[in-house]
Amino acid sequence: MTSRTKRGVVSDWWWGVDRWFLAAFLTLLVGGLVLSFAASPPVAERIGLEPFHFVKRHAVFLLPSLAVMFGCSLLSPRGVRRTALLILGASLLLMVLALFFGTEIKGARRWIELGPLNIQPSEFMKPTFVVICAWLFAEKERRPDIPGNMFAMILLLVAVALLVAQPDLGQTILVAAAWGALFFMAGMSWLWIALLGGMALGGSALAYFAFPHVASRIDRFLTGEGDTYQTDTAREAIMRGGWLGQGPGEGTVKRMLPDSHTDFAFAVIAEEFGIITCMALAAIFAFIVVRGLTVAGQQRDVFNRLAISGLVLLFGLQSIINMAVNLQLMPAKGMTLPFISYGGSSMLAIAMSAGFILALTRRRPENRSHTDRLVQRTYQLHGA
Repeated sequence: MTSRTKRGVVSDWWWGVDRWFLAAFLTLLVGGLVLSFAASPPVAERIGLEPFHFVKRHAVFLLPSLAVMFGCSLLSPRGVRRTALLILGASLLLMVLALFFGTEIKGARRWIELGPLNIQPSEFMKPTFVVICAWLFAEKERRPDIPGNMFAMILLLVAVALLVAQPDLGQTILVAAAWGALFFMAGMSWLWIALLGGMALGGSALAYFAFPHVASRIDRFLTGEGDTYQTDTAREAIMRGGWLGQGPGEGTVKRMLPDSHTDFAFAVIAEEFGIITCMALAAIFAFIVVRGLTVAGQQRDVFNRLAISGLVLLFGLQSIINMAVNLQLMPAKGMTLPFISYGGSSMLAIAMSAGFILALTRRRPENRSHTDRLVQRTYQLHGA
């Protein structure tokens, strides 16, 4: 255990980090690995792989994710901005390259191969996009002569255009919703609210008529007709699990779910561990969002306040969308459950987002009271 009187990077981090956030993120990371034993083997066996293929890969990505989260949590707010800017630029560039050289999966080009790695750049774009937009909105408030809002709008258009081109409308909705929440918290007028709301409705209508797969998913959701196999099977798994579940490894409906290890991991959890476990999992996601917004409201720095709020809302919205799809409350979308679903790019990107949250909410020695600094100085003098 590090001492309060010893100054150092790790010591300052340990005594300053938000333990509640840290405990919640670590619980989700470890829980995701444990739950992968239930969700992944049936998929691996169905496609001819060794039963624990995806479990092993999930475990392989766990250590790098922990390292990324810890490394990002050590950053100062300025370091968070600079890191986010570099990763955002690289992500946008890779998203452009993916359109021309990426791997096409189910009609979408969202992945690009970098040596032995297969990366989904849009996953890394999301948290860094939120951080940079928060910085632009904060700069606009600090210096009205800087067109921060305009730059944030341009950045939104670039991100949305690349996501639609892939196409990935689920991520488009998520990014646009997070940006809208940030703009609202930055103090936009009611005129802008009405204008952006109208644009969102118009964009949704355009997507319905421009993309047949979007229209098909919405129609299936509204009418219940057509190929609803995955969502119907997910609902059956949830219903079969009951309150306490069938027990670890005892699920049978999960074996018929094609994406049980990714988009529909929540349904597998319900079948084997029960609704109570699902409620506990949802409570952890809700706790992260509520605590994030509470801590953000206590921040004096505008950038910190907006960035923390935007990151926890992004985290919460993605969780809500995934769980809502499993419960047939929304049309099907390809979106992972943070830290729980299988996916290397998703896990690393969410770990980076968690690290940013820990960094921005960390209590720093320079922010302590004058009395605390005098006590610290006294200890140092006596120690000398």
